[in-house]
Amino acid sequence: MVLNYLARSVLGVAAPVILSEQAISSEQYSWITGAFQLGVMLQPLIGYFLDGTGLRLGFALCAALWSIITMAHVLATGWVSFAGLRFALGFAEGSAQPAGQKLITEWFPARERGLAGGIYNIGASFGAVLAPPLVAWAVLTQSWRLAFLVTGACGLIWCVAWLIWYRPPGEHRRLGVEERAYIHAGKESWRAAGRKRTPILQLIRRRELWGIALPRMLADPVWGMLSFWMPLYLAKVRGFDLAQIAIFAWLPFLAADLGCLFGPAVVAHLQRRGVDLIDARRWAFTIGAVLMTGMAFVGLASNPYVAIALLCLGGFAHQTLSVTVITMASDLFGAEEVATAAGLAGLAGNFGILAFTLVLGQIVDQVGYVPFFIVLGVLDLAGAALLWSLVRKPT
Repeated sequence: MVLNYLARSVLGVAAPVILSEQAISSEQYSWITGAFQLGVMLQPLIGYFLDGTGLRLGFALCAALWSIITMAHVLATGWVSFAGLRFALGFAEGSAQPAGQKLITEWFPARERGLAGGIYNIGASFGAVLAPPLVAWAVLTQSWRLAFLVTGACGLIWCVAWLIWYRPPGEHRRLGVEERAYIHAGKESWRAAGRKRTPILQLIRRRELWGIALPRMLADPVWGMLSFWMPLYLAKVRGFDLAQIAIFAWLPFLAADLGCLFGPAVVAHLQRRGVDLIDARRWAFTIGAVLMTGMAFVGLASNPYVAIALLCLGGFAHQTLSVTVITMASDLFGAEEVATAAGLAGLAGNFGILAFTLVLGQIVDQVGYVPFFIVLGVLDLAGAALLWSLVRKPT
């Protein structure tokens, strides 16, 4: 996840330099980021592929593909070639969340899945934390292209390590009988019956899928803003140069790391007090949605450092609720369908980012960023209402 989100974040951090060098407008940049979101929206296909192929080989192939595409960014000239590469990158990188959910469904008992999901989702924000200093170093050393080469090479090295090390619990030689029994005993009783692989069209008809997909559609535009537009906002509106962006742009993602742990901590706290797992996750999402209202004041803050602080609050709140609703895929769906379900929910989330970023790119130069921050501050409240009304507890 660190390498996945580092690869997708490099462009956003390098955007002020790339747009200036290649005469790319804000509207054209929105099409570039939109192409990435279109690729990621194919997550259901990737999830279905992972459910059929298995994690070890399937995820290695996806990671190798996104690493090669990342390195190919050095050849891009003009917004059209960037858009094509970003579409391909989004398609390959869409494997990360379905693979993560499939892994924690296979490897962790129910009470540990929230923390496991929180830890692996730290990789998302930690990868974004690494992007600003990496890009600044690359630009000062050679050019922005060096950042793409380094990131892609790291991904290829990881693929080798994954193929050597990873096995499912039933095949892992270092997993003892006692630990294997502990994992199996900690899973919900409805999983024990064993289920056949569920077709995508059948999954789409389940209200539980819509119950996690629609809140993700409303929540994920915040991450799109932080990853793709925040460096441009800091440069154009707050007057930050590349060095200042490298110093401050990683802070919201550091706060997001804390949110990855805060969400599962809330769930664990509520469970210790007798709250059902699904209800505990809904409460954690709701708390994150309330905290997210602070994002509405980013554009209104007169002090740039107050704006940075509010962006940090937004990153913290987003990952608090995001890791919660993402993990619910492993609570509501079986191991043989969880990657597909997570992919479908990811499709909705990335559609939200796509719609938001295209609208932003079309009119931001005319209306500014203030209206967009206000919208981001209230969308998750609607997402919380949907989560409470649509999701039913599995039986």
